[in-house]
Amino acid sequence: MPRASRSLIVILGIAVIGSTIAVATNAARDPYSFFDPIVEVRMLIREHFVEEVDDRQMLHGAIEGMIGVLGDDYTEFVPAEDTAEFAKSLTGEYVGIGAEVGMRDGWFTIITPLDDSPAWRAGVMADDRVIAIDGESTEGLTVTTCIDKLMGEPGTDVTITVVRAGAETLDITITRQPIRVRPVRGLFRADAGEGEWRFILDPEHAIAYVRLSQFTPRSGQEVRRAIETATEQAGGTLGALILDLRFNPGGVMEQAVEVADLFLSEGVIVSSKGRTGRNRVERARRSGTLPDFPMVVLVNAQSASASEIVSGTLGEHDRAVVLGTRTFGKGLVQTVRPLASGAGVLKMTEQRYALPSGRIIQRTDDTATWGVDPTPGYYLPLTDDQTRAMLAARREQEIIAQRETPQPTTTESILERLRDPQLEAAHRVLLHHAATGRMEPVDIPEGGPERVASGELDTIRRHRDRILRELTRVDRRLEAAESAVGDDTRPRERVLWPEEADVVGGTVVVTDAEGNTIATLIVDNPDLHRWLVDAGVRKADADAGSD
Repeated sequence: MPRASRSLIVILGIAVIGSTIAVATNAARDPYSFFDPIVEVRMLIREHFVEEVDDRQMLHGAIEGMIGVLGDDYTEFVPAEDTAEFAKSLTGEYVGIGAEVGMRDGWFTIITPLDDSPAWRAGVMADDRVIAIDGESTEGLTVTTCIDKLMGEPGTDVTITVVRAGAETLDITITRQPIRVRPVRGLFRADAGEGEWRFILDPEHAIAYVRLSQFTPRSGQEVRRAIETATEQAGGTLGALILDLRFNPGGVMEQAVEVADLFLSEGVIVSSKGRTGRNRVERARRSGTLPDFPMVVLVNAQSASASEIVSGTLGEHDRAVVLGTRTFGKGLVQTVRPLASGAGVLKMTEQRYALPSGRIIQRTDDTATWGVDPTPGYYLPLTDDQTRAMLAARREQEIIAQRETPQPTTTESILERLRDPQLEAAHRVLLHHAATGRMEPVDIPEGGPERVASGELDTIRRHRDRILRELTRVDRRLEAAESAVGDDTRPRERVLWPEEADVVGGTVVVTDAEGNTIATLIVDNPDLHRWLVDAGVRKADADAGSD
């Protein structure tokens, strides 16, 4: 079994984007007779197909076919050659130099070295343009190819040639080491952008801010450590906490339980149930519970899986208010099972989990509600422009680099720098609590669950409209392409009424086969023609067959 596959065996409860995963090692027991037709088809193809075929591709195709029958987007097969990258996505750990990288102006570029990484210790700086790796030019290479060259065995060296500030060229030798991405972040870095995270948003009221970007295997420890650091930065007592789980795609279920347990002394955190195996109920423990300070949890539509366990549990136990928008709606537990053959690993949905109330949060096409909703009164969506501005400001604070502009020192300047209306709202709520002892939605537009549902409806409608606009553009390109080659073989589209007709405000009368009126409908959608054609209706008058 490849080493990357063996390493997955010891990972318990790991998750990829938007997933909660538990790892199992027991081999599946399949009746061999099931494979007789597959073996026969393989033999016939190998002996008689017109071209030579690849056994490995057929094997992967057979596995993907079995998975496809399940109709589950979260069950997937990972071939052996991809398990190392898969393990990296699960654990946030890999062997390399420790830097975020990307392409800028066509060149492989260091976005930022990571905290206390080999790259940082070797003197690599943000915006260094990497023009060569071990003497080989990076010009024309993809990001993936360059990353592959930087990764390797622990203790081995790699030399990168960088151009700094557009002028100075340097050779920097870096010793590869195991890298663990730290998922906990604060507001900004101290010491002109090169130091540790500052977690205190409001020194006067000792309000802290902690952001968790993913639930990796040690997230619970790191959240606790961040809160302890924030308490020290606040002078010994923490007044309140803002826990930011926005854009957190999920991760290790056990770590979600551990994070929630930090703030709860008793009660159910989460339960899970599957077709086979024992049902699990995770409960909070009094030991190790943090002080009962006021708390706001920030979530959005990209908060998934383990993020929903933490936010939903804290909200249902009235330990925190949840502020933002409805979460993603991922309530499935996957198990990573390495295949005994060494062909790869199978990530398979085996359980659904429920919040303390018993509510299932999994989103399906026919469910009207899903995920975790903000606490009533705390629904606060952002516009696309607000989201872009917030993410750009957040990204700037994550870069480890000397800055010409000083870091903000007051609460007002911090909030102004971060450009985050949801964070500002959370701060207002906690300020109000400090003054009155009550958690209330201060200066947040009024609205209850119906406003959340309305917001989701608007989002789905916008999504549909974008798809329809794209279909219209595709139709125009198709018509142009057909006209260029004189293609008149396509069946003519059924025409129900002239294209220029304005039907909005008109009526559609629906009758049964005997002519009795069933419903009279008011037309609100100018695209009704397209929908009716797709629905399979036709004109009832004499020229109905001439279209």
